[in-house]
Amino acid sequence: MIEVQKLPESPVDAGERSPGLPMRSDSDIMALLLSEDEDRDQAEPEVASSIGEQMLHMDIPLLPRSIRARIRDVCSRISPKNAVIIGGGIGHLSAWLFDLWSPIDNDKEKMRTNHPESLRIIEPGTRFCVIIERLIRRYEAGDWAQVVSMNWQEVIAETISSRASNISITESALNSALPMPVDLAVIDLPEDDRADAAKSIFELVSPGGLVILLEPTVPTGDVGEIVAGVELTPAQLKVRSFNRWIELVREINDEHLVGFTDLTGGTLVAFLKKS
Repeated sequence: MIEVQKLPESPVDAGERSPGLPMRSDSDIMALLLSEDEDRDQAEPEVASSIGEQMLHMDIPLLPRSIRARIRDVCSRISPKNAVIIGGGIGHLSAWLFDLWSPIDNDKEKMRTNHPESLRIIEPGTRFCVIIERLIRRYEAGDWAQVVSMNWQEVIAETISSRASNISITESALNSALPMPVDLAVIDLPEDDRADAAKSIFELVSPGGLVILLEPTVPTGDVGEIVAGVELTPAQLKVRSFNRWIELVREINDEHLVGFTDLTGGTLVAFLKKS
């Protein structure tokens, strides 16, 4: 369960809202949580900037800067115990969060922050994992951060299996790739994979837990008729993925909190699980 920081007014009991959230309407809570931190420098951190340049040379798509900055701002307001980044890449978004959670000042002295007790960065690419491991060492976060060299489908299958076979013990004692229970999940996957990842991780997050991701773009154009037994075209697969996204938003919104904030690079979405 996360604790929320820097939101004014009296906090309410966890049974009514996520702990530390002010006594406001659900829409106000999500708007505050997703708002820009006007007191924080919005420039890209030095290490993240270097990684971004490397990604451009490698023709790797970048998560929009406005999205990266806002995810950092959201994470600055909460104190998750267990966090996961789904889709580590070469550590671009991770560098933004390490700069928040494990900053080192100009005198090379470590600064105290509200970093998670446990962070897992899920990245199946072995070479990218090596880069992320260097990033972890750069920010001296090795005692609480770890990269997991597996794809998300393997991680979630292993975790679900571990929960099912150990129902008599607490989640925190489970031996799985994910620290349990998950309080914060940040998804940075190709847009066709985001809906499925969001659905699977939301089922695992703790009451008061938060899932953050960039909304998939709306499909455009005529994709043709979908015929049973005929392999779907890439455009049809995109439509099917977006339909799953719409269904997921409606499903979560029935019982939990869903927030949207439109930025120059897209729409950032947050799912907050009610207690």
